[in-house]
Amino acid sequence: MHVKKGDTVVVTRGKHKGQTGTVLLALPEDQKVVVEGVNIVKKHVKPNPGNSAGGIEEREGALHASKVSLVDPETGKATRVRKQVVDGKKVRVAVASGKVID
Repeated sequence: MHVKKGDTVVVTRGKHKGQTGTVLLALPEDQKVVVEGVNIVKKHVKPNPGNSAGGIEEREGALHASKVSLVDPETGKATRVRKQVVDGKKVRVAVASGKVID
């Protein structure tokens, strides 16, 4: 996948288009990501020993990874990602600026 946990991303499609956040969870087997503050859903929770009250919680839902783009560290705008081998390591490179991301 082109994004990892901890990356700053911008949503490029759907009703959350334009919102920016940090990737909290990456699910590569499902091609989905959970982004902080984006796609808030309501979850009904039963009372349990850890949560005696139960009730309705608001939490982030998963988005398909193709709906988010990595934020370029140089320009602050959305960019595509290219993978290159630099010094024997495979790294991600921002297409727009050519900067190494990790």
